[in-house]
Amino acid sequence: MDRKDIELPDDFPSEALYVKHAAYLKSWDESKDSLEYVLSEYLRMSGLYWSLTALQLLHKPDLLDRTAILQYIDQCHDPVKGGFAAAPDNDCHLLYTLSAVQILCTYDALTDDYTSHVVRFIQGLQQPDGSFAGDEWGEVDTRFSFCAVACLKLLKRLDDINVDTAAQHVISCMNFDGGFGVGPLSESHAGQIFCCVGALTILGQLHRVDDQLLGWWLCERQLPSGGFNGRPEKLPDVCYSWWVLSALACLGKLHWIDRPKLERFILACQDDETGGFADRPGDMVDPFHTLFGVAALSLLGDKEVDPVNPVFCMPQSVIDRVLGDDQPKWLSPF
Repeated sequence: MDRKDIELPDDFPSEALYVKHAAYLKSWDESKDSLEYVLSEYLRMSGLYWSLTALQLLHKPDLLDRTAILQYIDQCHDPVKGGFAAAPDNDCHLLYTLSAVQILCTYDALTDDYTSHVVRFIQGLQQPDGSFAGDEWGEVDTRFSFCAVACLKLLKRLDDINVDTAAQHVISCMNFDGGFGVGPLSESHAGQIFCCVGALTILGQLHRVDDQLLGWWLCERQLPSGGFNGRPEKLPDVCYSWWVLSALACLGKLHWIDRPKLERFILACQDDETGGFADRPGDMVDPFHTLFGVAALSLLGDKEVDPVNPVFCMPQSVIDRVLGDDQPKWLSPF
């Protein structure tokens, strides 16, 4: 092979095993005594978001206990600092604050206190150059720019930060190849591109990217196997089926890639015994890759799955209810 890639197995499932995926996500939430569940406490809030969103897209939200999840979210909320943690007695962080807000929006369970606290938390994390720290310890990353503006957009409080400097910081992270990294002069990476394209879409500044150059860089992530990698000379991974595809959707360039080959790669990453998606065929499944496998199939037009919003990675029906006509606009296909 000219580039690093994988060979798809001959016996991979030829269709999406959605019933098994729903059962897998339900079993993951119920396996609270398993080693894997205990060791993943540090990202539990995001795990709940991944599982709930995937089940929403699969028309099976009732497989999770809404009351228990909302109680858990409240236990992770720090009313003094304002944000949410991944688990009780952990520090608040923007990553898990966004996951909590997404769950609360999905369940239509936002309160005025949650909203005002989160807005205060995010305001305190914006830096003079427009960037955002993830928490009180000060790490800055373009992921956190996306988390901040996505939270505030869902809360309808976007104007409570300096949106001009927020957009300018993201633009300052644009590279000569059209992509974006974790900060200025950092290597372009598909995950960071999703965050920066998403943030600029929310901020109404997507016209400032070079959509032709960036679209070409994203399309070059597709390998002969059909899967996408996150940057050159890396192996494909199901999660990039979402990061790359959603960015291309915002740029109006979904038609620039080989969709049937990508679908084959995604289907090959399913576990036909347990359900769930892995990063690559034959690897262990997890809720993270399961959501992004399901969401990517939704973006590819699978009618068995609810439509997904490419900016927020949430059911479009939820975004319609929360934002109505005030939704981010992406570029027209051409």
